[in-house]
Amino acid sequence: MVQEYQSPVRVYKYPFELIMAAYVRRFPKSHLIPVFVDSEVISESQSKDGVTLVTERRCVIDIEAPRLLKRIAGVDFLYFLQRNTLNRRDRTLHIEVHNETFSNRVVVSECCNYTVHPENADWTCFEQKASLDIKSFFGFESTAEKVAMKQYASSIKKGKEMIEYYLKEMEEEGVTSVPRWTPPVVCGAARLRLPPRSTARAIPVSAAKPGPDSKDPGCPAELVAGSPDDKLDADYIRRYLGDLTPLQESCLIRLRQWLQETHKGKIPKDQHVLRFLRARDFNLDKAREFLCQSLTWRKQHQVDFLLDTWERPQLLQDYYTGGWHHHDRDGRPLYILRLGQMDTKGLVRASGEEGLLRQVLSINEEGLRRCEENTRVFGRPIRCFIVNPSSPMSRRLTDNQAYSCSAIWSCNVCSDVLVSCWTCLVDLEGLNMRHLWRPGVKALLRIIEVVEANYPETLGRLLILRAPRVFPVLWTLVSPLIDENTRKKFLVYAGNDYQGPGGLVDYIDKEILPDFLGGDCMCDIPEGGLVPKSLYRTAEELESEENRLLTDSIYKSASVFKGAPYEMPIEINEASAVITWDFDVSKGDVIFNIYHSKRAPQPPKKDTLGAHGIASPGAVNAQTIDRNWVLGQDYSMVEKALVCREGESVQGSHVTRWPGFYILQWRFHSSPACSASSLPRVDDVLASLQVSSHKCKIMFYTEVLASHDFRGSMTSLESSHSGFSQLSAATTSSSQSHASSTVSR
Repeated sequence: MVQEYQSPVRVYKYPFELIMAAYVRRFPKSHLIPVFVDSEVISESQSKDGVTLVTERRCVIDIEAPRLLKRIAGVDFLYFLQRNTLNRRDRTLHIEVHNETFSNRVVVSECCNYTVHPENADWTCFEQKASLDIKSFFGFESTAEKVAMKQYASSIKKGKEMIEYYLKEMEEEGVTSVPRWTPPVVCGAARLRLPPRSTARAIPVSAAKPGPDSKDPGCPAELVAGSPDDKLDADYIRRYLGDLTPLQESCLIRLRQWLQETHKGKIPKDQHVLRFLRARDFNLDKAREFLCQSLTWRKQHQVDFLLDTWERPQLLQDYYTGGWHHHDRDGRPLYILRLGQMDTKGLVRASGEEGLLRQVLSINEEGLRRCEENTRVFGRPIRCFIVNPSSPMSRRLTDNQAYSCSAIWSCNVCSDVLVSCWTCLVDLEGLNMRHLWRPGVKALLRIIEVVEANYPETLGRLLILRAPRVFPVLWTLVSPLIDENTRKKFLVYAGNDYQGPGGLVDYIDKEILPDFLGGDCMCDIPEGGLVPKSLYRTAEELESEENRLLTDSIYKSASVFKGAPYEMPIEINEASAVITWDFDVSKGDVIFNIYHSKRAPQPPKKDTLGAHGIASPGAVNAQTIDRNWVLGQDYSMVEKALVCREGESVQGSHVTRWPGFYILQWRFHSSPACSASSLPRVDDVLASLQVSSHKCKIMFYTEVLASHDFRGSMTSLESSHSGFSQLSAATTSSSQSHASSTVSR
C-alpha cells in the first residue's frame, strides 16, 4: 500500500533570499536533525546567465529502527539522492529526493518547493509532498512502514524549527537581509528592470479575524477556499482548526483535494471535513466514504434548508422541554434538555417519529450555526474537551491556557484537536418507566442513529444530571448506538452530586446556572407536562408519515447493473415541453442517454425467479426499451451519450420536439482498461464473480415543465437547480441551454 503525505502551505514572514541563506546552513549536516548524519555535493551546475543553479547531493540518514530490523536489512545507514533547482529570477527552489538504498524494494519520493508568497513579495511559502511504497522488505513490510512514517513525521516538525533556528542565528550575527539577485549588466544595451515574477499559487485565507496570538495586524484575512488551486495555510489550520499532527494535516488536505476534484465548487467547510476525519481516526478512505454518504443524505432530504423551510409545530413549542441557554465556560453553545419532564409517549403519539426527528435535526443545524458564531465572538474554535478519567474533576482554563492545546488534558480521543462543538445538559429528574415505552425508545434509537451518521464530533460534552435508578436500563438500550469517542464525553451525576466539587460550576458559570438547578438565571424552556390525548393522531396517520424523512424526497435512488440499465419513461403530450434532470453518481461510472419513441413502453414482465425468492440479476431493473426494438426505427436518440464518472453531479434540460415517450437511461460504463484487453486477467475474472463490481448507484430528480409554463424562457428552469449543501463554501450554478447538461466534478 502506498502511503502519501501532503503538507499545508507554511508561510515564513521573511524574504525568499533570507530563507535560502538559512536553508544552506543545514548542510552538510545539522545538529538539529541527528538522523541526518552527513551529505556531500555530487555535482553542481549553473546556467550561463546565472539564473539557475542545480545542486545534487548524496545524503546519509540514520533511521531510528529496531536493531533486529537493521541486522536483517544488513545496513546501518540509508542513502538518498537530493536534487535542488534554484531559480534566482523567479525566486523559487524546487527540491526532489529519492532513495538510493533498497531502491528495488522500497520507493521513497519527496518533492518540496520554496516560493514567494503571492500576496506579499517579502514572505516565503514552503510546501512538500511525499510518497512511500514498500514492495517487499524481508517480511517486515508493516514494521518498516510504521518506522518510516513515524520518522518522517518527526522530521517534518524539525524542518520548520531548523529554518527558524538558523534565521535567529543569522540575526544574532547581524544578517537581517540578503539582496535580491539582479541580472548581469550587458554593455552597450539598456535593460529595463522588471520585478521578479512569482509562480506561487493563491493561498486561502480566512474571513475570520486574526487569532489572539497574531502579532501582525496587517496579516491578510483568511478565506475559505473553493478552487482546486487553493491551498491551506499552516497558520490557518492552527488558529481555526487546531493543532494537528503532520499526518493529520495531510489527511485533511488530501481529503479536501479529493473533494475539490470530484465535487467541483461544492466543497464542505474545513471544520466539517475535519469532523468526519476525527470520527474515523483520520483513516482517509473510511472518512471519505462516511462524508460522502452524509453529503448525499443532506442533499437527498434537503437538510440544508431545514431551518429556513420547517416551522416548529405549536405542539413541540409547548411540550418539547429543550432549548439553548447561553454557553459553557469554554465558549461552547449550551443546550438544555429536561428529558425527565418530557412526555415522550405523548409526543410520539401526537407528532410521530417524523416530527421528533425533524426537531432534533433542527437542533443540530442550529448548533452548527451557533458554534460558528461563538468561534467569531471568541476568536478561536470552540474546542472539544474530554475530562481526564484519572482526575476527579477538570480544571478551569485561563484565557491564555484556552488558546494553548497543551493546557488541555491529553488523551487518545481528542488528540488536542480543536473542533466546533457544543455542550448538552440533560436533566433526568422525573425519569421513570413510562419513558421506556417501547415505541418511544424505538424512535429515540432511530434518531440517535441518524444523528451519529451525519453529525459526528459535534458534541463536546454531555452532562447528565439527577440520574435515577431507571437510567442504567435506558443507557443499556442506547449506548451501543453511540460512538465510543462520543461516550467518553459523557459525565453522569446521580442525585445532587452535581452541586458538589467537580460538578456543574466547573463547566458552567454560576451566573448562568438555570433556576431549576439552583441557579439565579431564568431559563426559557417549556415546562412540558402530559400531552393532551385530544392531540394524539390515529395509528393510520402515524403509519402513513413514519420515516418520511428517510423515504420521501424529491430525489430518488436507483441501482444500475451491468446488462440491466435503469430507465425512466416520461410521457410528453405536446411539443416544446422541457424535461429537466439533476442526478449524482455516488458509485461507479454510468452512461446517460435520452431516447424518444412514439410507441408506448411495454409494462415490465413479472420476474418468475423473484416470485420464488430467487434474485434474478437480469430482472433487477425493469426494461422500458424492448429488446426487439431497433434503434432508428422504433426509437431514436435525442441527446448525445454522456459519460458520468463517480462523484459527479449532473444537471441539464431538453426541450422536446415531438409528443410521445421520452426515456432517460442510465447504463453501466466499463473502464477502457477492462474492455481493451482481449484476454481477461485473473483479477478481472475474480471481480466478475462479485455482483458489487458490476453495480452503480445514482440519485436523481426529474421535472417536466409544460410548454405554456416554459414560454421559451430559460429562467423557468430555476426550479430544477440542485441545492447541494449550505455546508459548502461555494456552489456551482448549472447553466442550461436548449439541450444541455452541466457536470460538476
